[in-house]
Amino acid sequence: MGGFFGVASKTDCVTDLFFGTDYHSHLGTVRGGLATKNDNGFCRYIHDITNTQFRSKFEHDITKMNGNMGIGSISDTDDQPLIISSHLGNYSIVTVGVVQNLEKLAADAFSDRRAHFTEMSGGELNPTELVATLINQGNTFTEGLRIAQESIIGSCSILLLTDDGIYAARDRLGRTPIIIGQKDGSFAATFESCALPNLNFEYMKDLGPSEIVLLTPDGVEQKAAPGEEMQICSFLWVYYGYPASSYEGINTEDARNRCGAALARNDDNEIDLAAGIPDSGTAHAIGYAVEAGVPYRRPFVKYTPTWPRSFMPQDQNMRNLVARMKLIPIKELITDKRLLFCEDSIVRGTQLQDIVQRIFAYGAKEIHMRPACPPLVYGCKYLNFSRSRSTLDLATRTAIKELEGDENTNLEAYANPETEEYANMIESIRQRLHLTSLTFQKLPDLVDAIGLPKEKLCTYCWDGCEGCKK
Repeated sequence: MGGFFGVASKTDCVTDLFFGTDYHSHLGTVRGGLATKNDNGFCRYIHDITNTQFRSKFEHDITKMNGNMGIGSISDTDDQPLIISSHLGNYSIVTVGVVQNLEKLAADAFSDRRAHFTEMSGGELNPTELVATLINQGNTFTEGLRIAQESIIGSCSILLLTDDGIYAARDRLGRTPIIIGQKDGSFAATFESCALPNLNFEYMKDLGPSEIVLLTPDGVEQKAAPGEEMQICSFLWVYYGYPASSYEGINTEDARNRCGAALARNDDNEIDLAAGIPDSGTAHAIGYAVEAGVPYRRPFVKYTPTWPRSFMPQDQNMRNLVARMKLIPIKELITDKRLLFCEDSIVRGTQLQDIVQRIFAYGAKEIHMRPACPPLVYGCKYLNFSRSRSTLDLATRTAIKELEGDENTNLEAYANPETEEYANMIESIRQRLHLTSLTFQKLPDLVDAIGLPKEKLCTYCWDGCEGCKK
């Protein structure tokens, strides 16, 4: 994943840029970058933040930066922001999303024998550089951004820092958000709305799908109207969106509380307490406990000062180590208890399996698991919210392979909670995780908890539907 923040101000913007970008640190742990523009041109810094927090990497850099416009990025993939020279003028660019047709677009660019790309480590193309190449095909920045939006398969939201101001372009189907904030003499564009209030910005608007605006210290000018079709990622509210953020006017924490309440309404197990797998399961568990009228407790607490997010490291062994070391059990809340845990989702299940074993080792009587979303049967094609590189990384596909001999067999039936195939898949996952019971959220209940019509949500990873209305 990744996130970005941009600000155009009548005064120096560096402090707002620094803290606004930092509020996206939960979205990535690989690269961070800042770029500002003033009368002398661009000033840019990019750092590896794999083992160091964004703030500590950039706290000295910002003393050397100045300017009234800037953009920043947290990324799990490429170096950003890039500085590009083109016929449109010099500009800096950051992106969020996944370009599924990267190789084809690069081949098309090579065909005119004038394009060239800088390889990242591992020989991969920098997708942000490829997006810049698409933008450069236009006669104006707006035209170039439209070309990029229409050419990319997957998703891509973009900020451009130019002489004219900051262009903000939401991806064609609005899979990721861009929110505009304002205060006296400043306007900001951000992935996470939680970046706004502590910097004294007030919410102004969400950009619509494919909408393009230009931010200047004097205001926000619409350059391209929004499209009518939207497919915003539902997983924002389930997992990777920040609790204090709102998208399309719907707060993440509030939606997660409703998810938990829906799980409780569909449950009849007798338990002693409800808990969340920290941190993303916490809001779901609070909603469950309130609805069910059972105590909410914390049998695990999370130690975060030195441990990164467990899904981020590329190496599975390191992911497992991070997950184990950062969760500290509290025996007094586990021994002889019937525990129900809410989790945002079950992706691989490897870390959850270890957690379950540890809880039983501490003397738990029963462990019931309630994921806040349906089983992830399909690998996401549009965003990098997981490090999974193969469908077999999904707990569902492992179960399907055990049942069918092929992980790609009869997926529609396995995604349908009314079928025998679905029931067999869930039982296979339950047994592998050694759970007392396992019940997943129903998709209609998740859609209701989010509060948008299903046709405006991307639910592909659960039901395989692309633009389905039901």
